[in-house]
Amino acid sequence: MFASRFVSIRARVPLSSLSCVVRHQSKLFMSSETRKAIDQAVASAPVVLFMKGTPEFPQCGFSRATVQMLGQQGVDPAKFAAYNVLEDPELREGIKEYSEWPTIPQLYVNKEFIGGCDIITNMAQTGDLATVLEEANALVPEEEE
Repeated sequence: MFASRFVSIRARVPLSSLSCVVRHQSKLFMSSETRKAIDQAVASAPVVLFMKGTPEFPQCGFSRATVQMLGQQGVDPAKFAAYNVLEDPELREGIKEYSEWPTIPQLYVNKEFIGGCDIITNMAQTGDLATVLEEANALVPEEEE
């Protein structure tokens, strides 16, 4: 199947730009195993973050900021899962294809893609993030008096 695609591309695209087209084409097809693993990860908790590093040791400023915002919102640790994309190159590229979003971190709430750090920051500022997390019942319960 791939070979016929390369032949048809080669027939229409100058050789000088073929490597870009082929590279772009190869990123569009994650394996079914990777897709299944991402499906399972997204469903593993009400709040799921794909990030660089871990919540305890973020490896980029955007991942750190996103984890901090989730903490400030009061996300219940029992309802939160984080996946370090630096540990798995297939996950790192696959999650971008899965969400059709080019950057990491990526936040999912109740299996729905919410966005990256910029969107989460904006949502936190407007109060929309708190609303989404409350509706997902993902916050630490308030103690009854």
